[in-house]
Amino acid sequence: MESRTQGAGVPGSRRPRVGPVAGAAVMATGIVSVGCHLVGAEVLSRVLLGVAAVGWVVLVGVFLGHFFGEREQWWAESRTAASLTGVAGTAVVGTRSVLLGWTTVGWVLLGVAAVSWVGLLPQVVRRLGRRVPGSAYLTCVATQSLGVLGATLAAATGVTWPLPVAVVLLVAGFGLYVLVLLHFDFHQLKEGAGDHWVACGALAISALAAGKLTAASGGPPKWAEPLRPWLLAVTFVLLLAALAWYAVIAVAELRWPRPAYDPRRWATVFPLGMTAVAALTAAGEAGPATSGWLEPLGRVLLWVAVAVWALVAAGLVRRLARGALRRTP
Repeated sequence: MESRTQGAGVPGSRRPRVGPVAGAAVMATGIVSVGCHLVGAEVLSRVLLGVAAVGWVVLVGVFLGHFFGEREQWWAESRTAASLTGVAGTAVVGTRSVLLGWTTVGWVLLGVAAVSWVGLLPQVVRRLGRRVPGSAYLTCVATQSLGVLGATLAAATGVTWPLPVAVVLLVAGFGLYVLVLLHFDFHQLKEGAGDHWVACGALAISALAAGKLTAASGGPPKWAEPLRPWLLAVTFVLLLAALAWYAVIAVAELRWPRPAYDPRRWATVFPLGMTAVAALTAAGEAGPATSGWLEPLGRVLLWVAVAVWALVAAGLVRRLARGALRRTP
């Protein structure tokens, strides 16, 4: 895990590279697609899934190109927290695929994400510095994304073995969150180029993982039933913490505006979308008194995420267009 000035890629570096940019964009687009599905905006959801799938193919192509053609660069990038965008992006696309009924795709992407996580996470954790940017929270995000996909597959297929694994990942992911929080450079709230939002997104995906487990605990296996009240409590505690981070970072953005496009802004879209999805999921497990305000809040946060996604996508298109013009003789 890189310090504030180390590493390459997005989020969390000075010179972003295509692979991590694609990974962050896939994460962001995929989770906004999930949110649109939850509120019934199915056409938009599927369009965004298609965009995320294209981004994922680009990500895989860049990964293989670096692995076979630029091994030293691949090795250097694999040690940065930004490399974990590939794990989380793969798991998010897998989760949306399962919601469409494509469970085979979900199992394949779970395997790809899990193997990548095992290979990348230890290298990233070993590089934890004294002061780290928001991208360091991707250690938590990548871990929880596996639990979310596993629990989604369990609910869709009736296969129960992913559930205890997801519980372990939930605990491990939160442990990684605390570890990073102890080293987080809070100056990023003023200076961050977008990845500082992952401090919120990591808690939001933890809440989503707990919410998915809460939903799964209502059915087989029977051993999970006693855990339901505890999982529901954990879901709401993590969600409230994520909402608090959301408010703090939003105020910081208003106090110290950063309107210029930066590729790390894809790491802003992801937490916005993830907080909305976590709120909508928690509302589905809560009683009427809570869901009465939580579900509308989730909808509002989702459309905020959609709007910011559109702004960041427009910034990317302008950046690519300017680059193409400069290369034109």
